Amino acid sequence: MTTAPHALVIAAPGTNRHPDVMFALQQAGATASSVNLVQLAANPAALNNAQMLVIAGGFSFADALGAGRLFALELDHIIGDGIQQFAAQGKPVIGICNGFQTLVRMGVLPGTLDAALGHNELGGFQCRWVNIKPISRKCAWTQHLSDEIYCPIAHGEGRFACDDDTLAQLQRNDQVALTYSGSNPNGSLGDIAGICDETGMILGLMPHPENHVLSRQHPQFHRGRRDGLGLHLFTQGVRIANS
Repeated sequence: MTTAPHALVIAAPGTNRHPDVMFALQQAGATASSVNLVQLAANPAALNNAQMLVIAGGFSFADALGAGRLFALELDHIIGDGIQQFAAQGKPVIGICNGFQTLVRMGVLPGTLDAALGHNELGGFQCRWVNIKPISRKCAWTQHLSDEIYCPIAHGEGRFACDDDTLAQLQRNDQVALTYSGSNPNGSLGDIAGICDETGMILGLMPHPENHVLSRQHPQFHRGRRDGLGLHLFTQGVRIANS
C-alpha cells in the first residue's frame, strides 16, 4: 500500500488560497499542512518532513512593493536555498499565482534580470476562467498530462515577459510547462501560463487549478460541463512525490 505523501503549504500575510490548495492536495491523495512565515522561521526543518512543497496564492503583504516581492524576501531570509535543495531530492515544488511571483522574485524560477511577471497588458486586474495546455515533458507536474485544464485566474501582475534569447532558451530546454489556449488573458509572451526550473521539479503558474478539482466547481456544471479538471495536475505531483 502506497503511503500518502505529505505536502507542506507555505502562506504569508495576505495569502488566501492555502485552504483551497490543501483541499486539492487531499483530493489528489496527499496529506497537507499549512505553515505561515512565523511558524516556518521558528521551525525551518519543517521542510524535511514533507515530500511536496507548495507556495500558495493570494495577495501576500497586500502586494506591497510589487506582487510577491516581500514574500520572496522573507522566504529567502528564512530558508535561503532550501527550495532548490528540496527539489534536488526529487521532491516536487509548485508556486501558484502569488506563489509563482514569489519564486520568480527569489530567483528559484527564471526571473529577475532575465524574465519577469509584469502588469497585465490591459492594465487591470483579471478574474475569469481560462484554458491552459500542459506542454512540457520535462516538468514533473505536467509530463504525463495531455488534456487541457480549465480554471480561474485572479491577478493584476501575471504577464510573463522576457527577451527573445531567454524565451528561446526556455522553449529549447522544455521549461515552458503550460500555455494559455484559446485566449491569452494578460499578454504573456508566447502565451506562457507557467514555467519550470531546469530540473523540472519546480513549477510556477499564474492560473488556479486548485479551484477546479471537483466537477461541480465548473461554472457550467449544471449545463453538463465536466471537463478540464485541475485535479490532474495535483495527482501528477502526488505520483512524482511517491516515485
